[in-house]
Amino acid sequence: MDIRRRQPIGVELVKRGVVTQEDIENALEYQKDHPNKKLGDILYILNVCDPEKLINAIGDIFGTKGIVLNARNMKVKLTDYLSLDVAKKNKAIPFEVTSGKIKVCFANSVNDKKMDTIRLLLLNKGLVMESYITFESDIDKILESLEGSSMESFSGSGRNDTVTTLIDSIIKTGMQRRASDIHIEPMNNKVRVRYRIDGELFTATEIEKTKQSQVIGRLKAISNMHQERQESQDGRILLYDDYNIRVSSQPNVYGEKFVLRLLKKDAHIRNIFELGYPGDEDQFRRSVNKKNSITIVAAPTGEGKTTSLYSIIDYLNKPQINITTIEDPVEIRIEGLNQIEIDENKTSFSGSLRTVLRQDPDIILVGEIRDRETGEIAIQAGQTGHYVLSTIHTIDSIEVITRLRKMGLSDYDIASTLATSISQRLVRRLCPKCKKERAYNSEEKKIIETIGKRYGENFDLSGKTFDAVGCNYCNNTGYYERIGIFEVLNLTDEIKEEIMNGKSSIEIRKEALNSGYRPLIVDGINKVIQGYTNLDEINNKLLIY
Repeated sequence: MDIRRRQPIGVELVKRGVVTQEDIENALEYQKDHPNKKLGDILYILNVCDPEKLINAIGDIFGTKGIVLNARNMKVKLTDYLSLDVAKKNKAIPFEVTSGKIKVCFANSVNDKKMDTIRLLLLNKGLVMESYITFESDIDKILESLEGSSMESFSGSGRNDTVTTLIDSIIKTGMQRRASDIHIEPMNNKVRVRYRIDGELFTATEIEKTKQSQVIGRLKAISNMHQERQESQDGRILLYDDYNIRVSSQPNVYGEKFVLRLLKKDAHIRNIFELGYPGDEDQFRRSVNKKNSITIVAAPTGEGKTTSLYSIIDYLNKPQINITTIEDPVEIRIEGLNQIEIDENKTSFSGSLRTVLRQDPDIILVGEIRDRETGEIAIQAGQTGHYVLSTIHTIDSIEVITRLRKMGLSDYDIASTLATSISQRLVRRLCPKCKKERAYNSEEKKIIETIGKRYGENFDLSGKTFDAVGCNYCNNTGYYERIGIFEVLNLTDEIKEEIMNGKSSIEIRKEALNSGYRPLIVDGINKVIQGYTNLDEINNKLLIY
């Protein structure tokens, strides 16, 4: 019987003679001022009894083993088995490996979801997990010790130096660490700073709550925002030669949150194949080098649609072609293009597109098809001799058709003008310096072979796969930069006929599969086989198991 459902942990500890009722009452008083701390951790902090006896009793109550985790019983390097961000997110620390079994400590509770997450990750490495629990404060100490000296250096500046120096240090460290965004978030008793690196958010440091108003004031000053207004604002930081930093502020219950988007002014436009586009150049050219048509790149927010558009435009850019872009905002300036940045207070995509059509363009890039009006004008442009490139928010390339239909565009206009739809996701690349080679395990082979049978693909599993490890080069995450996984739908006459006949996306998908279309998961598996990423990353995006 599960004791946790019958008795509070405090009652159980008193019954077992580990602590007294007075100890529990003192711990509950302490918990009023520290509501996020668990009772077992508080008893450990208050030092009311032998820690080993306490954690063993808690483990027994929860139906697992307890251990006091310290440097003496840490017999393995954490990042050899888990990336630091996964360990922090799940409060989990591997501490010993013997005969195919790995012992893992979790914070002072039994969280089945977290344990299952770690169990699956380690099973993929061929290891069976044996779970333990320990005091959360000991786990936090170990994880903090692995954070790295660079983080310590500027979190110290938050205590001792001026706010001006602190903000400058946060921004410059974000640049050094390849962050795409910096989140500065007021919380109940602190200000948290997080970096988004390769699509994942990592806590960088925490600033004392007493400095919150100074931090906000400094950010508003350098972003050219109104100091006295406590409402959503947009601004820019132009203090750094190599970066154009877009700033957004948004009030929350604890103050004003800021998000800084770091845009490199001289960002290199990568070749579409460097981004991970499948197939060869002939196939790519047939998909995008067209007239009287539209190509749409589809994906959720933050999955690299704009980057792919820039790569396509860079490929098509020639002196004899007039290319005009309509963007919100212009993120990368490209020599030879006419780039228009819209101001939503004065104009719109549809309004700018009407004007551009009078500028004798050959190719038009529209940042996003957001509504029926923009869609209709884009269709009109495609039907009158122009080649139009744009993006749309959908889950895959087939659903582009459904989305255009929902905007009110006719089946005839879609079928006659849409030539190609491309869908993509970004997954993290395994760090080339520390990724660890191993054979596929039976579970991985089963997953890949099942997908292969479903789509008529014969995946070659004779090679090796790789695990994320973690090193200084990749900030101990095991990953460095991202790569795209793609699916490409070229509209054949048969698919166009399905659209004209009003067939559903399910029926269109069946016809597309017969015409050579393959979904995102197929390219994802190919990226795993090629050693760019692993199944965990593909699963994070596409939920394949």
